[in-house]
Amino acid sequence: MTTTAPRIGDWMQTFTGRCFWPLDPRPEEIFIEDIAHALSLQCRYAGHCLKFYSVAEHSVLLARYVSPQDRLWALLHDASEAYLVDVPRPVKRDLANYKHLEAAVMSAVCERFGLSPEMPADVNEADNRIIQDERINLSVCERPWFSPPAPLGIDLLGLSPPEAEALFLQTFHDLVRS
Repeated sequence: MTTTAPRIGDWMQTFTGRCFWPLDPRPEEIFIEDIAHALSLQCRYAGHCLKFYSVAEHSVLLARYVSPQDRLWALLHDASEAYLVDVPRPVKRDLANYKHLEAAVMSAVCERFGLSPEMPADVNEADNRIIQDERINLSVCERPWFSPPAPLGIDLLGLSPPEAEALFLQTFHDLVRS
């Protein structure tokens, strides 16, 4: 007789109809279809954009910029947000326990897809630099922002959620085949 260890917290239903425990993430319960779908429906900057711009599109653009060996990491760098949602940076740092939850989900994502447990430096740098490129999709601000490094020089694609989901999945499959 097999007994299953009790889970922490409650479960959520994913796009593919599976159960996922965000407080007790396990690699075998993470599926790329769930990640692609959820990220394609989440708008960056808490929706404060001139036009819809998904986390999935952001991830695809980042994956195109970094070194070839780090492209899968770049594509999946926000995969935890498929289960925890995209929280704006000014809020994220003040949410008690959020960083711990995010790290636990990302650890399960890394194990599931064979990624190193630490984000590569070029992915982190590109993720900070892309903010400058993305600012074109935001209203002119009445206050100066922090000064991130120089932009990557990419153009936003303006994909709809179904287009972003399809491109995310295609990029994933291309990267795992190569």
